[in-house]
Amino acid sequence: MADTTARAARLERAAAATGSAGFDALVVPPSPDLAYLTGYAPMPLERPTLLVVRPGRSPVLLVPALEHPLAAGSSAGTLVELVSWSDGADPYDAAAVLLPRSGRIAVGDELWASHLLGLQAAVAEGVFASASPVMGPLRAVKDTAELEALRRAARAADEAFREICRTTFIGRREDQVAADLASFLVGAGHATADFTIVASGPNAASPHHEPTGRTILPRDAVLLDFGGELGGYFSDISRTVVVGEPPDGFEAVYELVRDAQDAAFRSVIPGVAAQEVDRAGRALIEEAGYGARFLHRIGHGIGMEVHEPPYLVEGNAWALAPGTTFSIEPGIYLEGAFGVRIEDIVAVTPDGAERLNRATRDLQVVS
Repeated sequence: MADTTARAARLERAAAATGSAGFDALVVPPSPDLAYLTGYAPMPLERPTLLVVRPGRSPVLLVPALEHPLAAGSSAGTLVELVSWSDGADPYDAAAVLLPRSGRIAVGDELWASHLLGLQAAVAEGVFASASPVMGPLRAVKDTAELEALRRAARAADEAFREICRTTFIGRREDQVAADLASFLVGAGHATADFTIVASGPNAASPHHEPTGRTILPRDAVLLDFGGELGGYFSDISRTVVVGEPPDGFEAVYELVRDAQDAAFRSVIPGVAAQEVDRAGRALIEEAGYGARFLHRIGHGIGMEVHEPPYLVEGNAWALAPGTTFSIEPGIYLEGAFGVRIEDIVAVTPDGAERLNRATRDLQVVS
């Protein structure tokens, strides 16, 4: 999606951020980080591909010789210097030439342990640490094109929700409804449907329930959490519907979760700490006596990955900047009875926040 100019600017920011974070070099393996910086997205393999970014120096991409033509033909070929190594040679010795002999080296979180061990042996005096302090803030703030990509993904997920609400739930299995959801996501424009949680009745009390062969019954609450990739960026939405008449106590819990989500959304302004959004939604649930049944953080960042920084959780004082995108998804889970979660993707704006998901949050009764 990003053009060469945009990626060159990202590489410059990554180099500056590496230095500002006190690192002498940044090592990026095949990952969304590599795709974000260079547009090159090879598979992670036993043959290491490593982007080395150093403050004040040009970036270098170390690639296996057999993949050199692929890298050269990608956008990376015009952005970075390519250095290849051949089978039979030691790739870590080749990487060591590009790295400081001592000092602090940031490594991407998706670097295989075997490759990290190889680098540590080759650069014995180096101190290795996670690159999250460098790459997390860079990727958290989306540019205009990224925000539009996330809006398109969210609108497509909204359409999938509208479609699933028109189908029959009673008498069908959770996995059958999940298959429909996946089909609707792809039909609405997603390249892939990456997850389709369908949790009915007591299964809805498990936040990450995997769809099973359980038959959906009248009066079941059904928690739907689904999303996928569209144009390189992800959707993620949760809604809870009810099959016919709600189970006892459900409507009050549903309204509480919706109010908590609204409170969290209203708390979002530029500069607010991530933990304050969690606190804003959690406070209502705790006041109502359900604090112990809200089992997870209120949200996570989203973009080229479904889960990425920032994480909206107690203890995270990260100041949210305009362009930051994340989920707001409070939930209450009553074991043996039902669960309720409502989730939208939100973007921080210069004066507040924007819901990227527009699907109704009113309780939907399905047949």
